[in-house]
Amino acid sequence: MERQSGVLLHVSSLPSDYGVGDFGEGAYRFIDKLSENGFSVWQILPFGPHGAGNSPYQAYSAYAGDVLFISPAELVKWGLLNKADITVHLQFDKNKVDYEVVTPWKDTLFEKCWMNFINNSGEFAQLNGEFHAFQEEHNWWLNDYALYSICKKKNGGRSWEKWPDEIKKRQTDSLKSISHDYSGDLQFEKFKQFLFFRQWFRLKEYAHKKGIKIFGDLPLYVSYDSADVWSNQSLFVLDEDGKPEIVGGVPPDYFSEDGQLWGNPVYNWEKMKYDEYQWWVARIYFNLHLFDLVRIDHFRGLESYWAIPASAETARTGSWQKANGYELLQILKSRMPDLPVIAEDLGDISPEVEDLRDHFELPGMKVLQFAFSSDAANIHLPHNYSTNNVVYTGTHDNNTLRGWWNLLPKADKSTVKSYCNLTNRTSIPEQLIEMAWSSVAKIAIVPMQDILHLGEEARMNTPGTIEHNWHWRYNKRKERIRHWEFVKKLNEKYNRTNG
Repeated sequence: MERQSGVLLHVSSLPSDYGVGDFGEGAYRFIDKLSENGFSVWQILPFGPHGAGNSPYQAYSAYAGDVLFISPAELVKWGLLNKADITVHLQFDKNKVDYEVVTPWKDTLFEKCWMNFINNSGEFAQLNGEFHAFQEEHNWWLNDYALYSICKKKNGGRSWEKWPDEIKKRQTDSLKSISHDYSGDLQFEKFKQFLFFRQWFRLKEYAHKKGIKIFGDLPLYVSYDSADVWSNQSLFVLDEDGKPEIVGGVPPDYFSEDGQLWGNPVYNWEKMKYDEYQWWVARIYFNLHLFDLVRIDHFRGLESYWAIPASAETARTGSWQKANGYELLQILKSRMPDLPVIAEDLGDISPEVEDLRDHFELPGMKVLQFAFSSDAANIHLPHNYSTNNVVYTGTHDNNTLRGWWNLLPKADKSTVKSYCNLTNRTSIPEQLIEMAWSSVAKIAIVPMQDILHLGEEARMNTPGTIEHNWHWRYNKRKERIRHWEFVKKLNEKYNRTNG
C-alpha cells in the first residue's frame, strides 16, 4: 500500500494579486511546491458558489463552481480581457479575502469577458465550440442553475421560497417565459461556469503531471436556498409551501454546547429510493470527475441524521432518524469497487456508523487535536490507528496547532508532553506533524497554516459562529525555506514521498 501525504489549503486561500485565491499562477506554483517537497495530495474545501456567511458548505449549487476562483490573468491569456482590464486599483488585503470588495470587481470583469466574446465571435471560434460542447455535456444541471441564478437576481436576491408561486413551484409556462425573456442572461451565467471549469480541468491536468492528486470535499447536505432544492423539491422533506419541516445539524458536541443548527433541509430517503438514488449517484460521479478522492462531510448522516424541527432555536432539540446510506453505497460500490471516498467520521459516531464505514472499506479520519482529552483508548491517538485512515493535525474546523496549544488546558498540555516526550524547546507544530507522518495511517494531511506555524489569527472556521470565517489567505511573505524543508524531510523519513 502506497503511503501518501498532503496539504489542506482551500482555493480561496491561495496567493494571488486579485483579492482571493484563484486558478491562476498561485495555484500552479503551489502545486509545484507540493511536488518538489514530496507531497502527493492537495486537499481543498467544496468550491461551489459561496452562500450565507461566505461558507463553502452553504453553496447555491452542488454542481456549479464559485466564479470568484476564475483567474483574471488566465482570461487575459485567452484573449477575453486586456492587461489594462485587470490592473488593480483597489487595495486588496494579502492576508484575507474581502468578499464585499472582490465580488463586484470580478463581476465587472466577467461582463467585459462576455461582451468581448459575443461581439468578436470570429476571434473565438475554438472557444465558442468548446462552450457549446460544455453546455451539451452539463445541461442536466447547468440549465437549472442558470435559471435559479436569474430568478434570484430578478427577485432581489431573496431565497426561492419567497419568489412568486408560479416560479417557486416551477410551472412550465413560467419557466419557458423566463428562458425566452432572459436568454442572454442565461447564456452569460452558463458562460461563467464554462470559464470556471475550463480553468479547473487545466489546473487538475497540470497537478496530475506533477504527481499530485486532488482531494475534494462533498458536503452531505445542500443549502436550502440552492438550485438543487428548488429544482428537486420532492427529494427533500418540505411542506406544501416548500418550507423545510425538519432541518439538519448535530447535537451538542466538542465544538458547541448547543450543537450546530445548520438549517439545511434533510433528504426524503424513501422518495429517493424509487429511482435507486439517482440524484445522489449523479452527484458522486460528478465529484469524482472533478477530483481524484472525495471526502463525504458528515458521513454519519448516511446512516442516521439529527433531525431538528425547523422552528427550533438550537440543535439541542432533535432526534436521530434512519437514512438509506447502506443502499446508496451498495449501488456505488457495485459500479466502482475501488470507490475513492473518505468518510468524515468525526463527532458522535455510533457503532452502526462504524459498521457502515467498515463494511464498504472506506477510510475514516483521525485528528491529533482530539487525541489528548481522555485516556489511552482515545481513537485519535496514533497507537490506536489502522492503516485505513487519513490522519490530520487539524481540519478546517480546528484551530491551528499553535492556536490550539495556547488555549489547551494545563492538564491536557501535560498529557501531550508525556505522550510526545516533549521538552520546552520542542516545536509543538513540528512534533505533532511528525507524529502524524510516522503513524500507520495511509494518508497524512497537514493544513498549510500548520506548515507555516501560524497562530489562531489564521484559523479558517470556528463551527457554530458566523463572523471571521473563511477569510484566511496564504501570504507567501510568511513562508520560510525551513518550513518546506521540514516537511520534505518527513516525507522522505516516513516513506510518504510522491516518488
